[in-house]
Amino acid sequence: MIELRTERLLLRQWRETDLEPWAAMNADPEVREFFPEVLTAEQSAASLAYFRTELAERGWGWWAVEAAATGEFLGFAGLDPVDEEMPFTGVEIGWRLARPAWGHGYASEAARAVLAFGFDTLDLSEILAITAAGNLRSRAVMERIGMTRDPAEDFDDPTVPEGPLRASVLYRVLR
Repeated sequence: MIELRTERLLLRQWRETDLEPWAAMNADPEVREFFPEVLTAEQSAASLAYFRTELAERGWGWWAVEAAATGEFLGFAGLDPVDEEMPFTGVEIGWRLARPAWGHGYASEAARAVLAFGFDTLDLSEILAITAAGNLRSRAVMERIGMTRDPAEDFDDPTVPEGPLRASVLYRVLR
């Protein structure tokens, strides 16, 4: 099982003990501000099981993120193939952190480790990032880690219901 380490973080396989903080994070309307809905405990459990399976089978995917010094669950970060419904293909990077973990640079730190893994280990030539157009916090992380956006590639996310969250932006970074 591949784990990624940074100065302050461990990106690792999911554990059963992650379920409670993961479900709480997904039930937080502020964390889910740029998603169509908060998740139920059952939906969170299903996503955790899916992430575990993908990591075990593929060796990479959406890792749980914990504070290396304390073992505290902070959220997730990783890579995944772009959904088939999207108007482009590739591998996307993503992250989501519990609110107490915001503002400490953890998202950028985790994302840099994930980018290095994608380029150095998976030999990817490009990594994408997708978010709702209004998600300025995630867009700032994308820019901090060296990603760029071409406004001509902005799109309406077909996996999101009609409404203000459908307008999305695409960022890219080349090796």
